[in-house]
Amino acid sequence: MPYPLSKLPPLDLVRGFVAVGRRMSITTAAQDLHLTQSAVSRQIRALEAHLGVALLSRGFRSVSFTSEGAHLFRMADPWLTQLGELAGQWRAPERRTPVTVTTTIGVASLWLLPRLGEFQAAHPAVDVRVAADNRVLDIDRDGVDIAIRYSPREAAPDGALWLFGEAVAPVAHPSLGIARLDAGTLAGLVLLEFDDPTRPWLQWAEWLQAHELGGARPKGMLRFNQYDQIVHAALAGHGVALGRRALVEPLLAQQRLVAVGDALQSAARHAYWMIRGTQPRSAEVDIVADWLAAQARATARVLG
Repeated sequence: MPYPLSKLPPLDLVRGFVAVGRRMSITTAAQDLHLTQSAVSRQIRALEAHLGVALLSRGFRSVSFTSEGAHLFRMADPWLTQLGELAGQWRAPERRTPVTVTTTIGVASLWLLPRLGEFQAAHPAVDVRVAADNRVLDIDRDGVDIAIRYSPREAAPDGALWLFGEAVAPVAHPSLGIARLDAGTLAGLVLLEFDDPTRPWLQWAEWLQAHELGGARPKGMLRFNQYDQIVHAALAGHGVALGRRALVEPLLAQQRLVAVGDALQSAARHAYWMIRGTQPRSAEVDIVADWLAAQARATARVLG
């Protein structure tokens, strides 16, 4: 039997609590709600009295969640967000709801964003919101419509659509004049390194070892914690990068970068996948998903 609605806490009290939780500040939450600080404090204490538990630990000019408060915030924050989005649509029916696509910062910057102009030209009535984040977002909880994920085949979730595979090979700016990497050329080159040891197939040590160059020593090494930074550094002529072919292929086609070595075979077990949210969505989500799949097929054809 459902919990009696008459016993639920008033919405205003929950809203005040969520406002404080988002800011972790009663003062700032009061500004967001256009209330006084004392009014928001009273809302929190009234909610605690209604529930019979402490929700916040109060320190000198600071607040933090109790375990009960953290639990309530995780539940109430997304619910109020969804309620607000629905109310916003009803208050302004002419406002279009964007289709949210999430992926990593590198994929968004190098693969997705350069193609969005073409999508907008073909579908001017469909708005797209790109949520670039290296964290794996919860699709349904975070209101995501489509996610582009990167993983081995065995780790891809049920229902994921294969987009294209991974191929990793050295690339450099033509101005460096490199024909092919070998022990002799490496001695005078700077290597651009992806500073993420959890993905060794994107680091130079594995590529060099696989191509019998493990003993070679480059002139130097620059490390970056975002993959798109590596590509931008390569475009500026700062060194040689391990190019993820799906992401740098347009730059190779434009001869802004050139391939200077063979692909790393161990990278081929990884691939890019498209995942859709389970919640009912608008017809615009299907349009964006179909367009992404078509773009991925074109990328896969280029990669062979």
